Amino acid sequence: MPRLPLIAAASLIALSAAASAQPGIDITIYADNQALVQDTREITFTGDKQKVEFKNVSAQIRPETASLVASDMAIIEQNFDYDLLSPAKIMENAVGQTITLVRTNPATGAETREQAVVLAANGGVVLQIGNRIEVLRDDGLPVRVIFDKVPPNMRAEPTLSITLQGNPGKREAALRYLTPGLGWRADYVALYDEAKGTIDVQGWVTLTNNSGTTYENANTVLVAGNPKFLGQYDNYQRGGDTLVEAGTESGDRERLGDYYLYPLSERTTIANMQTKQVSFLDVHGAPATHGYESRFGWLQTSDQPISAVTVYQFSNSAKGGLGDQLPAGVVRFYIKDSRGQAQFIGEKAIGHTPMGSKLSISTGDAFDVKVQPVVEARTKTGKNRWSTSMRYTLTNALPKPVTVRVIQSGLWGDTKVDKESKQSERLDADSVAWTVTVPANGKTDLTATFDSKY
Repeated sequence: MPRLPLIAAASLIALSAAASAQPGIDITIYADNQALVQDTREITFTGDKQKVEFKNVSAQIRPETASLVASDMAIIEQNFDYDLLSPAKIMENAVGQTITLVRTNPATGAETREQAVVLAANGGVVLQIGNRIEVLRDDGLPVRVIFDKVPPNMRAEPTLSITLQGNPGKREAALRYLTPGLGWRADYVALYDEAKGTIDVQGWVTLTNNSGTTYENANTVLVAGNPKFLGQYDNYQRGGDTLVEAGTESGDRERLGDYYLYPLSERTTIANMQTKQVSFLDVHGAPATHGYESRFGWLQTSDQPISAVTVYQFSNSAKGGLGDQLPAGVVRFYIKDSRGQAQFIGEKAIGHTPMGSKLSISTGDAFDVKVQPVVEARTKTGKNRWSTSMRYTLTNALPKPVTVRVIQSGLWGDTKVDKESKQSERLDADSVAWTVTVPANGKTDLTATFDSKY
């Protein structure tokens, strides 16, 4: 994302001074808690130097990214005032100033007024009243403090003020800036039908607003991708282990450079301290499979059976899949029980997934399907060469056969499978896999011998 020029400031909700009251807010929200706010307003230029205030901007605005674009206009100065009004803050800003104390007699209700100079407001308020020094205590007695005016650098809401000069007349000005505090993520609800071998998936955009202001009637676009922001750690793909095969399909979703756009269908108000959900994907009856997987490191042996991982696989291809790009998020799986009630069975994070990909989602450890890896023998066969015999015992306590994918990793260098009871598949330089069917209420042994340098 290119940095925006430092020339002016932007408004979110309301402009004071010479500006119209009709908002035109466009917000682009990135998944890394960053957003681009763009606001188009009408400003009446007097022809002389003037100050325009833009109220209710984000309390977390990055002022160095703010820009104001209008024809026939020059920017002289901009200021961001974020010292917000509160009883403690206004007292701190009144140090050295004269205030009015109003005391009420609890018995009679009569009021008395005194002038006082604020000497300190650090952990308590110290006042000079005439020739005496008094501490303003919070003891429940009816005392009010009256200030003649609001300190000039304090605001009821975050405010950007611009000193500018432009040719006389009323015309539009486009304001934009970057701000943290606005973010979004994708959340997926997946309902698996074991009998049909299908999956229903609903995708939700979950927006969060902690920026310190409310965005009224905003035209909102979400960006799926990882643009680089200076000062942040390098982005990484969450849930990268879920992508079995990267897709190569193109859809009709709008792109922005190397990212995808997910515009909300209607303008919406994003209130401060609010979480909002909007549906963007709703697919029923996509093909899916249910299986099990066990992965073991080199020379891993166990005297106890280890639970296999429950795995669900499906595609997001246009034909026979979900038919859309999937932004990074969390997939939550459900299955209906015997009463027809959907029950939660696990969740898994996925990374940004191109269309046409094959996904494998693990939802937890299986109760009834286990695998026990055992190193049965290890013999030196020559200089720096070893023969290692492995046995994998698969057990299934379910009343139906299951398929388990057994993966042996850690095969560095020129390690090869010398013998095996079932044909393996080489996944990469580091691992091989076997697909093993285990009968209902049964047991199966898989054996393999490896020739390795170590």
